[in-house]
Amino acid sequence: MPGRADLIQMHIPGLRRFARALLRGDLESADDLVQDTLERALANWQRRTGKDARAWLYTILYNRFRSQRTRLSRRGIHQQLDTVPEQELPGFEGGQEAAVTHRDLLRGFAQLSDDQREVLFLISVEDLSYVEAARVLGVPTGTVMSRLSRGRERLRQYMNDDRQLREPELRRTK
Repeated sequence: MPGRADLIQMHIPGLRRFARALLRGDLESADDLVQDTLERALANWQRRTGKDARAWLYTILYNRFRSQRTRLSRRGIHQQLDTVPEQELPGFEGGQEAAVTHRDLLRGFAQLSDDQREVLFLISVEDLSYVEAARVLGVPTGTVMSRLSRGRERLRQYMNDDRQLREPELRRTK
């Protein structure tokens, strides 16, 4: 049977992706959030209920994120202008269309509401079940399903509308 460290370590990449999605790409804050999550998980390992370490870790991370967000909303956000991260597009050799589509997808994802983005990320990227995602977010399964449906639809609309703007119409000339 794998040990506590092995059970936790295998979920670190997914936790990092989820933290980055929640914090909109702020890598440093995401790593801090994951570190805090791991510390709490190790300190409270005996209190863990059930056998699903994955959902438990995601729940800890999400609760830490919400606590930090609440604390920041009371104090306000303090960020130096020179530390604002710049968004970089992935490099594709000769794949400009794929790069533009990827950029548009990230922009559309960022425009979703926090609730929709969180559910869409957990279900589509981290491959959690509806029940697991509901447990992580502390909402009913039906709420997860409706947020996922609305989030997917908004993202689909964003991608379709944006593509219509990018693709020029061809005109006939004599």
